[in-house]
Amino acid sequence: MSDAPCPPDPAGAERRRAGREEQIATPLTLAPLANRNFRGLWIASQASNLGSLIQAVGAAWMMGSLTTSHGMVALVQSSNTLPIMVFSLFAGALADNFDRRRIMLSAQGFMFVVSVLLAVFAWAGWLTPWMLLGFTFLIGCGTALFNPSWQASIGDIVPRDEVAQAVSLNSMGFNLARSVGPAIGGAIVAAAGAAAAFAVNAASYVGFILGIWRWRRPEAKRTLPREDLARALGAGFRYMVMSPALIRVMARSCLFGIGASCLMALLPIYTRDTLQGSALQYGFFLGCFGAGAIGGVFMNARLRAWLRNERVVRLGFAGFAVALAVLAQVPPVFLIVPALMLGGACWVLALSLFNTTVQLSTPRWVLGRALSFYQMATFGGMAGGAWLWGTVADHGGVHLAFWLAAAVLLVGLLTGKLLQVHEFTDLDLTPLGLVAAVEPQIDLRARSGPIFIMVEYEIAQEDVDDFLALMQQRRRIRIRDGASRWALLRDLNRPEMWSEKYYVPTWVDYARHLARRTKADEAVQTAIRALHRGAEPPKVWRKIERQTVPPHDDAPPLPPVELA
Repeated sequence: MSDAPCPPDPAGAERRRAGREEQIATPLTLAPLANRNFRGLWIASQASNLGSLIQAVGAAWMMGSLTTSHGMVALVQSSNTLPIMVFSLFAGALADNFDRRRIMLSAQGFMFVVSVLLAVFAWAGWLTPWMLLGFTFLIGCGTALFNPSWQASIGDIVPRDEVAQAVSLNSMGFNLARSVGPAIGGAIVAAAGAAAAFAVNAASYVGFILGIWRWRRPEAKRTLPREDLARALGAGFRYMVMSPALIRVMARSCLFGIGASCLMALLPIYTRDTLQGSALQYGFFLGCFGAGAIGGVFMNARLRAWLRNERVVRLGFAGFAVALAVLAQVPPVFLIVPALMLGGACWVLALSLFNTTVQLSTPRWVLGRALSFYQMATFGGMAGGAWLWGTVADHGGVHLAFWLAAAVLLVGLLTGKLLQVHEFTDLDLTPLGLVAAVEPQIDLRARSGPIFIMVEYEIAQEDVDDFLALMQQRRRIRIRDGASRWALLRDLNRPEMWSEKYYVPTWVDYARHLARRTKADEAVQTAIRALHRGAEPPKVWRKIERQTVPPHDDAPPLPPVELA
């Protein structure tokens, strides 16, 4: 990704206008459902979503019956989201280096076993508050392992031009479940107790496990060995740090998670203590939130067709803040319902756009890790926010927590001036398929290195400023894709000659460095070559470093140097 201004592109502008007009004409396309694999997995995931929401109602309500602490009730949400923050990065590295289908099967199987044990313990009356948190934490660990592989697999199932619609359909499906799941969960808890809700959740995993089992993911041809975990984590972290647009998305999603988590964390307390409601009413309120989220899905494409991404995000922050402010005043039920629906709509507007931005702004080789960073930021914000608002509610009441959370969301809105969410419509992240231009004439193994690369350019004096600006972008791309010790040199005797140099640790790392280059990056390379004034293309030197100088302790002293 590049944050530098692009030259005018009338054809691109026309394509964007046409795309926006098409989105207005068809606010939500169901095209991905025509894909058999996506349709089967989407239907199976809805059953699993329904079970998860029923389980969440049972866990929150059971914790309310086991303890009077507002903080402990809020920690139910934290225990689900904290593992996603802690373990998502490792799960993302696994998703980029191993078979995502097998990872998803393992995660779903683990959550099934934990859910069965939770149901048994609840039925037998063995649960304590901390045991309940432990079980929900383990389910969150399974979710952390599952999510990066599932989200990254969307691009394996549907073509790139349907990814945004597939993300919206996943969001719509989850919120369809949210609109009825909590009400069903509340009815189940009221009629048969929380143990029955946990049993329903355990059964819901079966369909998704079978759906993933039937899906046959196309085997990707791997030409390079897998990265070990440490290198994979380092490559993912380096890509994120050198991608300003991703950093902005993650910072904004974390702020949104902190503020918005207040509603979901304290709604059981608000329903039980402030409104004197029942589990059934709590489920009804969650259903209202889900119904609003479905409306947000249908509004999403239309709003994105009319407005830039940043304005849609600001609407999400502002609308959720308004919803919290309304609830803080304890209005009658006929105002609580639209406030919850507004919150649900804004939840989807913000989070689905963040997710889509990451999906469409990241190449396939690092997508799992990018999504894991995004989820770590979002769910980390939610986990920390749930703990924070539970503590505030314990000391100052639920209403104060709602007011403060609304203030945090307004701060998140104002940060849009510094951390704008960029547009992603013109990024082409198709790999260029680069390989080393020449075969080395010496015997190199995969781990031979370090490899030194130097590229020479001839640049006229009047083009130096443009060249330096482009090389700043080039540096970011090089380091993002695995280079280190990058430097730009100028010849003292021939000032028109410039040299770009950098290192990669090994020969196989150099191969990965080349393979990671995308067509979106090629625009910078093309612009640099246009400034090159030499008769031949820029000269590339590839060398392997060999240490011949003896260690420092054994080296003879250097002779004195007389300066002229």
